[in-house]
Amino acid sequence: MSMLCGLFRGNTGEIDWTKADTDYIYGNKSYQGWCNLDAEDVHDKNIRVKLPQCDCKYDGQWGVVCESPSESFCINQCNLNGICHQGFCACRKGWYGVDCSVPSYLPPPVQRPKWLPQEAAPDVSDETNRISVASNIMKKRPLVYVYDLPAEFTTQFLQGRHFKFECVNRLYDVDNATIWTENLYGAGIALYESLLASEHRTTNGDEADFFYVPFLQACIVEQGDAAPHLTFQGKYMGLRQYFAGDYSKQIYFHIQQNYPYWNRSAGRDHIWFFPWDEGACSAPKEIWNSMMLSHWGNTNAKHKASTTAYRADNWDLIPPEWRGDHPCYDPAKDLVLPAWKFPDPYPIVQNLSSRHRQDRPTLFYFNGNLGSAYDNGRPEPGYSMGIRQKLAAEFGSQPNKKGLLGRQAVDDVVVQAQRSPQYKLELSKSRFCGVLPGDGWSGRMEDSILSGCIPVIIQDGIHLPFENVLDYESFTVRVAEDNIHNLITILKAINEAQVDSMLAVVRGLWQRFTYHYAVKLEANRQKLKLNKEDLWASVQNSLTGDDAFSTFIHVRFSLSDQ
Repeated sequence: MSMLCGLFRGNTGEIDWTKADTDYIYGNKSYQGWCNLDAEDVHDKNIRVKLPQCDCKYDGQWGVVCESPSESFCINQCNLNGICHQGFCACRKGWYGVDCSVPSYLPPPVQRPKWLPQEAAPDVSDETNRISVASNIMKKRPLVYVYDLPAEFTTQFLQGRHFKFECVNRLYDVDNATIWTENLYGAGIALYESLLASEHRTTNGDEADFFYVPFLQACIVEQGDAAPHLTFQGKYMGLRQYFAGDYSKQIYFHIQQNYPYWNRSAGRDHIWFFPWDEGACSAPKEIWNSMMLSHWGNTNAKHKASTTAYRADNWDLIPPEWRGDHPCYDPAKDLVLPAWKFPDPYPIVQNLSSRHRQDRPTLFYFNGNLGSAYDNGRPEPGYSMGIRQKLAAEFGSQPNKKGLLGRQAVDDVVVQAQRSPQYKLELSKSRFCGVLPGDGWSGRMEDSILSGCIPVIIQDGIHLPFENVLDYESFTVRVAEDNIHNLITILKAINEAQVDSMLAVVRGLWQRFTYHYAVKLEANRQKLKLNKEDLWASVQNSLTGDDAFSTFIHVRFSLSDQ
C-alpha cells in the first residue's frame, strides 16, 4: 500500500473525511480505493480511480494521486551544477552557494557561470595561477555582494511551502518543462536570480558597492500560519508583516555579527526587498537606513496609517518602539519595483502594446474588484481605501447588486467588476487605464504599461514603479482621489497630440516593467536541459531593451551618487 496524498480535491469538490465512504478508502467493483492504489498502476493507467483526484500541493508532484514526479523549483535551478531538492540545491563537487554558482576551483570554460568571464579565466593547474587569474576577473560596476544567508532565512521557506505555487515565479510539469506562474510576488525571485547570474555580482564583499539581503519574505507572506514554525499568533498578534519583519531583524543581527560590511555605512549600502501589499511599512527600525525595494510607494504624505482592509497586513498595531517612526517609502533612497507578470508571449507577438490612438476606441478602462456593491466584491469599506468604490459609483458600466450603473456611465468608459476573459485585449483597445490600489498595491500599473495603455493613477502620495526616476508626467495622468467625479472631463481635455505623445512614451519603456533577464536565464536552462525553445523563450530572447533588473541596477547606482 502506498500513502500518496492526504487531502483530495477535484472537479467534484472535496471529500468529506468526517463521513464514512468505503468506496473512497477501499474501492468497489468498478474503482480502486485510495488505500489499495499502486502508484505505478495509476501512472500507467491500468486501473480506474474514483475521483476526486489528489490536490498535489507539494512541489515536484503531479497526477491523479500525485504519482508523477517532476523537477522542483530551486534558485536558478542550481545552475545545472547540483541537484534540486524542493528548493534546496545539493551542489556537485567543486560548486557551492545557494544556487551552486560559485566555483571552489576554476572549472572548464563550458561550466563557468556567466558572471565569470571566460576570456579572463583560462584553464590553469596550480593554485598560484588560480589566484592570479581570479584577481584579474573583469566585472561591471556597480558590484553587488549577495549574502549567502543561513537556510532558515532562504531555502527552508522554499522547501517548506505548503502549496507549490506560493512565492515562486515558475514550476515544472511532468515533462520538466517550465510553467510560469501568475504569482505577483515572483518579482523577488526574479531579482534574486538575476543578481546571482549578473556581471554585477561579486563574491568579494571588500570590493562591493552594494549588499543585497536575499530574504524570501514573500514565502512568509503566503504561508501565514500554514506551518508550526510560521505562526503569527502570540507576540505577533496575527500580523504577518510583524512576524516577517522580525525575521528581517534576526537577519540584521546575523549580518552585523558575522560580516564587517554593515557598520561601514550604517547599512546605507544594503538593499532589502519587502514585496507584500503594504511594502516596507513594517520594516524594523534597525534596517531603515538601507534601500527598501517594494511594490508600494506610500510616502505617507496623505495616507499616514495602514491602508489595507486585510488585518494580517495592518501595521498600525506593530509596537512603535519596535518599528520606529519611519514612512513606508522614502523616494530619496528607496525604489518601487514592478510586480511579477506572467511572461505571456502572445501580446508581444500580436504587438498589442503598439496600438495607436485610432485603434483604441475605449476612452477609459478598469476591470477589477469594486467592493461590496457588486457580487463577490470585497465587503470591507476600507478595501482600496474606498477609491475603487468611488470610481464604480460614478462610472460603473456593469450593473451592481441593485441593478444600477454609475451616475455618469457612458459607452466608451468601462468600469466593471466581473473579470473579462479578454482582459489584455481590452486593455490594448483603451487609451487610458485605471491604476488604483487594492489592499495596498495591485498589479494594474504593470497591466496598463504592458498593454500600451496610458496609466491613470488614482492614489494620492503613493509612488508607482520607478516614479522617482522616470518622467511620469510624460506618460501618465494623475487624478486626485477627491476629484474622481471629474475623471472623464479631465481625460477629454487632453488633446490628441498629447495622447499620441504619451502612448509613444509607453511604447518605448514597457520592457522596464518586465523581468526578461530572469526569463532569459530560464530559457537558456530549458534549451540546455531539454534541447527545446518554446514560444515564450524565443520571444523573450528577442527583447533587447532594459528590463526591471537593469533599470534597478542603474537607478541604485545613480541614487547613491546623489
